[in-house]
Amino acid sequence: MRRRLTFLGTATSSGVPLLGCCCATCTSNDPRNRRLRSAALVTLPQGRILIDTPPEIRYQLLNVHATESLTDLPIRAVLYTHHHADHLFGFDDLRGLCRILKGALPVFCRQDTARFIRAAFPYAFTPHAASGPAGQLPRVQLQVFEDYEPFEVLGQAIMPVAIEHNVPVTAFRFDNLAYCTDVGAIPERSWSYLEGLDILILSCLRPYKPYVGHLTLEQALEIIARLRPRRAYLTHLGHEMEYNALAKQLPPNVELAYDGLSLEF
Repeated sequence: MRRRLTFLGTATSSGVPLLGCCCATCTSNDPRNRRLRSAALVTLPQGRILIDTPPEIRYQLLNVHATESLTDLPIRAVLYTHHHADHLFGFDDLRGLCRILKGALPVFCRQDTARFIRAAFPYAFTPHAASGPAGQLPRVQLQVFEDYEPFEVLGQAIMPVAIEHNVPVTAFRFDNLAYCTDVGAIPERSWSYLEGLDILILSCLRPYKPYVGHLTLEQALEIIARLRPRRAYLTHLGHEMEYNALAKQLPPNVELAYDGLSLEF
């Protein structure tokens, strides 16, 4: 069985279409311009790993389950890149995954994200959550990692790499693929951990007008040119990133990701 990463969502925090907007992207009929908030699913022989839980995560996973049974090959772990609302606030829907597993779900995150989860969802860490029926409440086992210290999940080695945003963010490297969301800049120490990739997934908010904590298209392409992956996919896209117009402008090895796209690695 080939390992695979599937984009569950490829939008920035507002989602696309943007509420109240009538721009070319927001009014497009092309499904590649309709983006839920960013998350990804990594499929391995031993099970699946979920990266982030945006507010739409239940809907995103129902879309997957319509074609690939999540009971036959369940999600057995969750990785969090950081604790912003658009990456975390679907946390309560993890109870459905606990129901499938009939037990607790391992959740891997940095210490700051673990503290935020405990504060935002205290009911998930009560004795009732730990002992009650699986699926009634999120039942998780928080496992804290440190950036640059590799760990293993379901037989897959994972390297967490620090990324600069307006809060600390972690990119995850799975052998020859790296998933980097909410990138504002790459710290000097992190560059070497992102070299030699077959696939680089990199966030890119919009084509122009720098915005704190996020890359423009020009900045993203500069990073890709320096890292020289075989292929690169842009995600965490704002509504200025109209798929068809920008696809014509990108280098041959760079593409815009879209919801539902799957990559083997």
